[in-house]
Amino acid sequence: MNIPTPLLEPLPAEARHGTSLLDAALAWAGRLSRIAVWAAGALTLASVLLITVDVLLRKIAGRGIGGSDELAGYVFAISTSWAFAFATLQRAHVRVDVLYHRLPTRVAAAVDWLCLVAFAIFFAYLARFGFDVVRQSFAQDSRSNSALGMHLWIPQLLWFLGIAWMCIVTGLLLLRAGSALVHGDVASVQRWAGVRSAKEEAVEEASAGERIVQGERK
Repeated sequence: MNIPTPLLEPLPAEARHGTSLLDAALAWAGRLSRIAVWAAGALTLASVLLITVDVLLRKIAGRGIGGSDELAGYVFAISTSWAFAFATLQRAHVRVDVLYHRLPTRVAAAVDWLCLVAFAIFFAYLARFGFDVVRQSFAQDSRSNSALGMHLWIPQLLWFLGIAWMCIVTGLLLLRAGSALVHGDVASVQRWAGVRSAKEEAVEEASAGERIVQGERK
């Protein structure tokens, strides 16, 4: 038994033939988001390694590299912003669903879509003011008040691009889920915007465990 998720399944046939551009766009967005979170994870590991080396040098040689904590802060912000889109496509964000599962199916689907609308509004505002911060830092040639003297617009721009990508992905999800809602396709609304059921999570955990077991056998 296997319950597909938008990021793991192959492109649907209708998307390959061009009759479902939104499905195709979301499939590619999923692939790009997965690459982004892998890159973000690699940056996070690199920052951990840098901090480790810095601490060891301080302990052994009495002086460290310097700036490792500042760089780690930039990496954390950038990694977080690029993870938003992936988490949204995976429906991994935490939602309080005490009443959700008691709602009629169509009402729950409408709530799912409204949640996406709220998401889109929030990140649109975040992107709007985030762009102002980047623009102002670039115009004033702002630098960090540290030994590194980092041009602040560089990490801020990388952070902003992650937020902008989240806005694009949320827009695609809004269009796809909205189209499904209008046509009464409640299952598709649930697939793209709904809360993950316990059954879906159990199946995914079982699949992950099976892959680990197969890897150990090899």
